[in-house]
Amino acid sequence: MQTNFTADQLRDSATARSNEILRSCVHCGFCTATCPTYQVLGDELDSPRGRIYLIKDMLEQGRPADEKTVKHIDRCLSCLSCMTTCPSGVHYMHLVDHAREYIEATYKRPFSDRAIRWMLARVLPYPMRFRLALLGAKLVRPLAHVLPDARLRAMVALAPKTIPPVSRNDDAQVFPATAPRRMRVALMTGCAQRALNTDINDATIRLLRRLGCDVVVTKGQGCCGALTHHMGKTGESHRSAAANIRAWGAEIAGEGLDAIVINTSGCGTTVKDYGHMFREDALADQAAQISALALDVSQLLERLEMPDGAPKGLRVAYHAACSLQHGQKVKTAPKDLLKRAGFEVVEPADSHLCCGSAGTYNIMQPEISAQLKARKVQTLEAGKPDIIAAGNIGCMMQIGSGTGIPVVHTVELLDWAMGGPKPAALTS
Repeated sequence: MQTNFTADQLRDSATARSNEILRSCVHCGFCTATCPTYQVLGDELDSPRGRIYLIKDMLEQGRPADEKTVKHIDRCLSCLSCMTTCPSGVHYMHLVDHAREYIEATYKRPFSDRAIRWMLARVLPYPMRFRLALLGAKLVRPLAHVLPDARLRAMVALAPKTIPPVSRNDDAQVFPATAPRRMRVALMTGCAQRALNTDINDATIRLLRRLGCDVVVTKGQGCCGALTHHMGKTGESHRSAAANIRAWGAEIAGEGLDAIVINTSGCGTTVKDYGHMFREDALADQAAQISALALDVSQLLERLEMPDGAPKGLRVAYHAACSLQHGQKVKTAPKDLLKRAGFEVVEPADSHLCCGSAGTYNIMQPEISAQLKARKVQTLEAGKPDIIAAGNIGCMMQIGSGTGIPVVHTVELLDWAMGGPKPAALTS
């Protein structure tokens, strides 16, 4: 694609990076075939190619974002299926992230939009605030139908019926290996996951200890920054990310780390991009080191060569989270591990398509999200599974709200297969 940025514009590193990405696009349109929003809405401007044209025009002209551009960028899930499909290697993630930052800086949203986005940014990344919000949502649920905004109704509907107790395993500490030590790893405990499902981190710690890992929960770590990053709130997202970089950097400089393990794939995609996010910052070298050490839990378990298990007689439908299969290019590891543990694994049709969760998307775009959820649940249930497994808490909550089949994290099943407790979702 031909671009016409001025020399002054290209002195800005974000614009220079977007220029590189735009020039790599050859207009082929392959991305439209796998874009969930294009399939649902049928509008070229709701495809990656259409959004690329809108972003190019906005950035080249150097004009404030307009309502039309914002509408179509907001409808993007950032599922990154287009990056998997693209034969030219267009790095759409960095482009749309820049566009969102530009929109945040130049466009004044309606008051209701600003209020909801402010609330989400102040609540979701903070586990205790999130817990209080979930309690409030439970109280409001009987009256949800009278709420004036569909986004508020969606927010209430997504709140779980039960809120798990606070887990002390999320506090800063070291869990020593219970088998001969092979690695020393830091576990990212996350933010929303700590409020929604504490069993995931507990299962991860048990499993890694059995496989010879000292598991470190570092003091000072917190939200990865993804939630605010995808809202274009770069200052907030970078503050969260910088806290993690410093916390893990101190641990590396101390007793050292062999890996930073992440069991929420949406977080993993962001942490693996810290090197790019901080490329011009004083933390650049540390950020690059953190990104190089970051692994999805399934990647680490493959390296640890988890032993085979006896057949379980259970059929598991594996949902591939977009952030894992497209964002991190981790596609076979979770399925291979489940099979090795003794589960029968089935995949849904169109497994590359998003479930509609996408961070806060199911709140901000509830109608489109609901259509994507219905499609995903239908394809998962078609395999007649006993269990649905996924590697991302957002996907688990989204799919779980649309099916009666138990939805559990992949690591919970693997922990159970190796002698851990039966996942709570399978006992109720």
